[in-house]
Amino acid sequence: MNEPTGDLISLDRWTNSWQALGAAPVDDKLHARIVDAYREAHRKYHNLQHLRECFQHFEALREQADHAQEIELALWFHDAIYETRRKGSEQKSADWAREQALDAGLDPSIAERIHGLIMVTLHTAAAEGTDAQIMIDVDLGILGAGTSRFDEYEQQVRAEYKWVPGLLYRRERRKILKSFLDRPTIYCTESFRDRYEQRARDNISRALSRL
Repeated sequence: MNEPTGDLISLDRWTNSWQALGAAPVDDKLHARIVDAYREAHRKYHNLQHLRECFQHFEALREQADHAQEIELALWFHDAIYETRRKGSEQKSADWAREQALDAGLDPSIAERIHGLIMVTLHTAAAEGTDAQIMIDVDLGILGAGTSRFDEYEQQVRAEYKWVPGLLYRRERRKILKSFLDRPTIYCTESFRDRYEQRARDNISRALSRL
């Protein structure tokens, strides 16, 4: 899969997000570190393609956000650390984002909100607040993708966990997928429920039938 290019992951986008929140100067080298992290060889789904898709989904929800630039920075960092053999990637990514936000001179309240937005991508608790709901829907946008892209996503996730024996992988993957079906709704925002909810449920049901 070719890496995405263009404005969605550009240095200009990165710079604008920081400047809009009052950071000065902006660390261009950190942008390169983030991009390089998403290029790590073990990433098959949680890579630049995923990051680009998140920004694409966010554009559809931006006008609903209370703090759009904070969501953008949270998206840049949300999978910046991704280790399939260890737990705590979200926590480490959130901690890194908060550290960088504080180092850039952003208000501590902004740094904490960015940290919290990344932590909601654990998908273990109901989202509180509009921005958290948007963050969840953006991160889960892949579940409502077209059939071919969703099937590719399932293959990519399996490739990231190729070291897990098949029986164990299928058992744990069933748990994760079923947990989404068991929710009253997968998506938090009305617009994503209208657009993607049924397709996501159809995709997940199909994936479960194959496990």
